[in-house]
Amino acid sequence: MVILIPKKMKVKFLGGTKEVGRSAIAVRSTNSQILLDYGVLMDRTPGFPMHIPPNDVDAIVLTHAHLDHSGAIPIFHVNGRKPVYGTSLSFELSRLLITDFIYLSGYYLPYEYIDLQNMLDCAIFVDYHTPLDIGDLKIQLIESGHIPGGAQVIVESEEKRLLYTSDFNTIDSQLLKGASQADGEIDVLIMESTYANAEHENREETEKRFIEKLYEVVENGGTVLVPAFSVGRSQEILCVLAAYDFKYSITVDGMAKNANKILAAHPTFLRDYQLFMNAINSAKWIKGWRDRRLAAKKPGVIVSPAGMLKGGNAIFYMNSIAKKKENAIFLVSYQVPDSPGAKLLERKQFVLGGKMKKVKADVDHFNFTSHSGKTQLLDTAKKTKGNAKVFIIHGAEENCQTLAQIIEDEIGLETHAPKSGEIYTI
Repeated sequence: MVILIPKKMKVKFLGGTKEVGRSAIAVRSTNSQILLDYGVLMDRTPGFPMHIPPNDVDAIVLTHAHLDHSGAIPIFHVNGRKPVYGTSLSFELSRLLITDFIYLSGYYLPYEYIDLQNMLDCAIFVDYHTPLDIGDLKIQLIESGHIPGGAQVIVESEEKRLLYTSDFNTIDSQLLKGASQADGEIDVLIMESTYANAEHENREETEKRFIEKLYEVVENGGTVLVPAFSVGRSQEILCVLAAYDFKYSITVDGMAKNANKILAAHPTFLRDYQLFMNAINSAKWIKGWRDRRLAAKKPGVIVSPAGMLKGGNAIFYMNSIAKKKENAIFLVSYQVPDSPGAKLLERKQFVLGGKMKKVKADVDHFNFTSHSGKTQLLDTAKKTKGNAKVFIIHGAEENCQTLAQIIEDEIGLETHAPKSGEIYTI
């Protein structure tokens, strides 16, 4: 008599649970174990996921370049050479972001630049919708709509199928097409919940309102500072300006310039490559401090990191632009509570010249998010074929728990908001 033992998949959550940051998930089959991301928590000092012995890991899958998903992967290359799978563009952008991370936070990191280089030497480029074997597991990357090069991951064992959305956006933007829907039945759905309690404004309406307010400020002689993340958000804003044929001066500064060069060399990852090239060619790229001083004094738009005003060249511009009522600061990214950007929105105050002062310039927020909102998150769960077990991560604790309860109540799927360290057998 032959007894068939069912093959099982084990999922361990190492980070990114009931928080935004240090995303890391271990997926184990009978003979193999892979990591889906291994990121950092961006705080005053970086936070890391739970430790996992490198010898227990066969490979790492990188979903996208943002540090909360990529920033701890070089740890596996201090004394080893673990293969890392991801899109070619994700590795190019990771080089940019992690290099800057080492420069700014190297004192707190358990790795150095040589370990980042070792990681990149172990990179295995993966095209979308191309299955690859890792031991007895099979992976496939599909578009996430989050940032260029970003991906969702489908992991298959002999009998189980897992979808990890990572950060995803199902709505088309000027820069990217919306996320792809996974084909076939799914046994495990691991989904983000960044905006589980928020509905996004219609994208076209947001764009029109943004452009109208830009014209209002600039045509009255003002300068608009748009603090934006270097990778993804800065390019989206430049594409919006190009799509609406914005007539006035556009300036781009900081690491966004390096990201522009990288994206220009990867046309297949963009929704409209010609629009993107028009966008970056119509903008003036800052070359030095003389250019910055001139840009801050003339009517127009300046797109510059950092998106939450925690640093970057945007701080220089704030010291000039914030002091005049004819100017404006338009925030276009999520503002973490207690960040300088959040305080600016709440109190219209900012540290200028070393002191907290009232900002005279107009302050507004435009939601150009690259994450799915509540409706899109629920639609994704509804459209996922099969009777999947759902795990909600990458959100504030309230968001994770709320979305898990809604999916269970409205869709009828078994849903969990896991804690770090929890292991589930599927």
